[in-house]
Amino acid sequence: MNTITKSNQDKIYFRIVITLSVVVFAAVVILNRKIIPRPDTTPDFVYFLPKLNAFINATCSLLLLVSLYFIKQRNIAAHKTTNIITFILSSAFLVSYVLFHYFVDNTLYPDNGFKTIYYGVLIPHIILAALVLPLILLSFYYGLKMDVVTHKKLVRFAYPIWLFVTVSGVVVYLMISPYYAF
Repeated sequence: MNTITKSNQDKIYFRIVITLSVVVFAAVVILNRKIIPRPDTTPDFVYFLPKLNAFINATCSLLLLVSLYFIKQRNIAAHKTTNIITFILSSAFLVSYVLFHYFVDNTLYPDNGFKTIYYGVLIPHIILAALVLPLILLSFYYGLKMDVVTHKKLVRFAYPIWLFVTVSGVVVYLMISPYYAF
């Protein structure tokens, strides 16, 4: 009987994480470049998605802070549950984000004096959102495996980036939403 060693299992998961991260990044780029033709009509629910995404991001921001509180209290069960909920919500956000950008063109921020601030928040948000996905997936994997040493090493980077991305996502929404054309 052929068994997978811990090292091989970690390598397999690492490859899955990298592949998934590249596929998600490629999907977002393809949608933003309008490479895939869009349907002639947009379902009405699509226009609600940016508001939903901002709500999900705000909720994830709060849950990440709650998660930090629980781990500082050494309440591992609550920490784990909170992170699972946050992970599920972030996954729902990603699906909603991709769906919205499949149907709707990007909204351009007007030159109203705040454009530099807007892009000063948006650009690091986009870059860090792309970079944090593999860190989140790996942190999640090692946390569920209870490989605390590796989990802690990853979370030192993943946590502040993930928190920044969720908070800045809400800020970006609040800044751009008055300019939506729908």
